[in-house]
Amino acid sequence: MATKNPTTKPAIRTELRPDGVAVLLLDVPGQSQNTLKTDLIDKFAEVLDWLESDRSIRAAVFASGKPDSFLAGADLSSLEHTISATAAEALSRRGQEAMNRLEELRLPIVAAIHGACLGGGLELALVCAARVCSDSPKTVFGLPEVQLGLLPGAGGTQRLPRLVGIQTALDLMLTGRHVRPAKAKKMGLVDEVVRASILIDVAAKHALRLLQEPGAKKATFGAALKDFTSAKGAQRLALEENPLGRKLLFQQARKALLAKTRHNYPAAERIVDVVELGIEKGLERGLEEEAKAFGALTVSNEAKQLMNIFFAMNALKKDTGVEGAAETVAVSKLGILGAGLMGAGIATVTLDKAYGVSVRLKDRDDEGLGRGLSHIKKFFDKRVKKRVLTANQGARQRSRVTATTDLTGFGGCEVVIEAVFEDLDLKHRLLKELEGVGHKPQIFASNTSSIPITRIAEVAERPERVIGMHYFSPVEKMPLLEIIVTEKTADWVTATCVELGKAQGKTVIVVRDGVGFYTSRILGPYMNEAARILMEGVAIEKIDRALMDWGYPVGPITLLDEVGLDVAAKVGPIMIEAFGARFEPPAVMKKLLADDRKGRKNGRGFYTYEEKKKKPDKAVYALLGVKPKTKADPVELAERCAYLMLNEAAYCLDEGILRSPRDGDIGAIFGLGFPPFRGGPFRMVAQVGAAEVVRKLQALQGRFGDRFAPAPNLVRMASTSATFY
Repeated sequence: MATKNPTTKPAIRTELRPDGVAVLLLDVPGQSQNTLKTDLIDKFAEVLDWLESDRSIRAAVFASGKPDSFLAGADLSSLEHTISATAAEALSRRGQEAMNRLEELRLPIVAAIHGACLGGGLELALVCAARVCSDSPKTVFGLPEVQLGLLPGAGGTQRLPRLVGIQTALDLMLTGRHVRPAKAKKMGLVDEVVRASILIDVAAKHALRLLQEPGAKKATFGAALKDFTSAKGAQRLALEENPLGRKLLFQQARKALLAKTRHNYPAAERIVDVVELGIEKGLERGLEEEAKAFGALTVSNEAKQLMNIFFAMNALKKDTGVEGAAETVAVSKLGILGAGLMGAGIATVTLDKAYGVSVRLKDRDDEGLGRGLSHIKKFFDKRVKKRVLTANQGARQRSRVTATTDLTGFGGCEVVIEAVFEDLDLKHRLLKELEGVGHKPQIFASNTSSIPITRIAEVAERPERVIGMHYFSPVEKMPLLEIIVTEKTADWVTATCVELGKAQGKTVIVVRDGVGFYTSRILGPYMNEAARILMEGVAIEKIDRALMDWGYPVGPITLLDEVGLDVAAKVGPIMIEAFGARFEPPAVMKKLLADDRKGRKNGRGFYTYEEKKKKPDKAVYALLGVKPKTKADPVELAERCAYLMLNEAAYCLDEGILRSPRDGDIGAIFGLGFPPFRGGPFRMVAQVGAAEVVRKLQALQGRFGDRFAPAPNLVRMASTSATFY
């Protein structure tokens, strides 16, 4: 029977097995998952002292005392208020020293991993002699620090490339993506994948095997590359095992990186630098540079803004969407009206994430239903192919959807989402039909992107049960859900839909009803300005490039093509009716639609789309009667569009459309691609200063017109030196 070591602190519980293997259970008190708090390093030191001094211990296993979390990385609250690079660098060095000591122990330690093994958790696993993980879908690996404007600071930049290879390591660190067990095994990140029920036993046996194999304590990338005769092995040998190949590899990595980041994310560039230095100059120099870079990045504006987003996201996870307490209805069956891309996408994320919720999908004919069901099947087939799910799991999740061409079965749905065309009469008809069949406390949610929910609810017998649930396309990839409430929407309805959205894996913001709500409204002026700039003769690709250099993931002209020029043209008049001249689009839309240019959907817009290649269509210039300019200031182009989005966001907050600046920032970033490193419209105002924002808007107003007139709350703040945060 295992014996306990009574002196160990609760954060790391220890047991000594009869076979001489010490089991070290990470269990940080008061947390649902383990995080690497600074005081945890002191506990590591105590445990390591015990392992060194007790000669009855032959080997050790690091595992977690939490149900589904190994170690989810550093506790960011310790970095949030760090004001000096020196202090942050010292934190990194402290972590490195703890990892170095663990790596140099006299006995082999194996990491037994179940659940999230991220950031500092993976860095801990990397210094172990081997890694054994569970085959659970909850087990994931990653170094996501780049998403917070940081780099791994406890040796990850140095040890990961030595274990899995430079290219694989750079991919993981530069994307921050998660890797699941099967993939981790294939890349050499873990040694064994087993059932969770036998994880610690297998890890203990693995540790004892290592005890019998001196010199095999730590695997290396060189040892892992057994087959240089394969194409992949030969490529790695050519690029990673000789100086000239490595030089080319890092050059290519920087080129590909800058094509994406455009120098806006310094952490990514520093990761490449630090990895290269460590590979060429050795582990010690690499660790030294890693700590310096970690210190500098921690206090950078980019990291501060990205961490602000992280904290805002965590706060939203606890937000019910209403003030005070509100009862919610348990959703066991979701009805969806419309099996097009949006309806099928909503069904897909529900089946994928909202376990226990079945879906009833309706379309007007079998052909439409067939397309929707095919969309769902392709998604799950891809998940099975990537080994995220087994074939049985994929089939079981898809089995929760049923289809119909009438309202049979909809009476039992707690929530019904309509995802049909932007046609008010059609939405009215569906609402009235649905109220005739529902016998549960049924909620009617519209996926409209522009029609006010109040207008949709005009025909409702129970308007308090009508709400907006605005998803973004493609639903499977876009993280935001914008929930829209009217003056009559009941709190229990709002709270239920917020809970459903979270179950679907969405980041949810709740906004008040109004034309365009929040996201569509602030997008309108941004897109219109891009079209105006085009009418001034600035080349299509220059406009897109300017906004991408400023930080948007795609340019506004490309976005217009993606949304569809016909869709934009339908929304435009609604906005003009509500907000007047500042939403007036240029004549470009009418001319392009008259030429049957709808965008990507029919292969003709501002760009042409042939054989999956996108090229600016020069015929657009002749159609519009403009001649492309040879010169244009890209910063001015970007600010003309972006500052209008920012200004409209300020209007939305002033008018009560938004509940808080936090929601406005999250909505703009995750719904529209506002540059995350700028923190969102309101964080940007706080950073730049309201007075400077007003000065820029007034300067643009003087040159281009009253659509740039600063929002009233910006003017008030500029005069009082107030801030949104």
